[in-house]
Amino acid sequence: SFTIKPRYWVDKKEVENKLSGRWDKNWLLGFRDICRSTDERTAIFSLLPKVAVNHKAPLVFLKQNKPQFYCLFLANVNSLVFDFVTRQKLGGTSFSFFIVKQLPVIPPERYTEKDIEYIAPRVLELVYTSWDMQPFVLDLQLPNFDSQLPPFIWNPNRRALIRAELDAYYAKLYGLTRDELRYILDPADVYGADFPTETFRVLKNNEIKQYGEYRTQRLVLEAWDKIIRNS
Repeated sequence: SFTIKPRYWVDKKEVENKLSGRWDKNWLLGFRDICRSTDERTAIFSLLPKVAVNHKAPLVFLKQNKPQFYCLFLANVNSLVFDFVTRQKLGGTSFSFFIVKQLPVIPPERYTEKDIEYIAPRVLELVYTSWDMQPFVLDLQLPNFDSQLPPFIWNPNRRALIRAELDAYYAKLYGLTRDELRYILDPADVYGADFPTETFRVLKNNEIKQYGEYRTQRLVLEAWDKIIRNS
């Protein structure tokens, strides 16, 4: 695993003063404002250490200020289904707050304990890849997880599998059918190669070039089938 070294630095007091009275955690949640047609994904949200950010990494503060809800929210807004809807709303390269506020986020009361038990450990493994994010682990306090354990190793194949499991799970939470999920992944898989609409073209092309297959499509549908079998 590794940690990114910032290019620009701001005095810690400036950050503390900005957050004073508004935020008491040692981590933040933000998203990427820039979105281009050449990107694999449009909605990219991330948990961050408590650091300074600029206007191209806006911060999100939820009304229900519990780490568990941030965990669920993060999984939701990074799902393929959410990304698909986001793309329908964007008309430029800026992912502004007025767009974010229009998007369909699953409310906290919709989650069951079973949902949380499935989602939270997977989010934790994706997030906790450096010591910088230990404050979030300490606040989350997942049962059966020792918060003093070292960060998870950054394993691209393992991460792809976990993300696919979350993508499939959120497709189910949104009430999609398997064919609707297939359409979101690749309309040509449902309607044929001559169908004029594309969804995740860049992701598909990049994966075919790198892996010889549209890996995300396969992993997500395999995860969906497993969830349905176990439900």
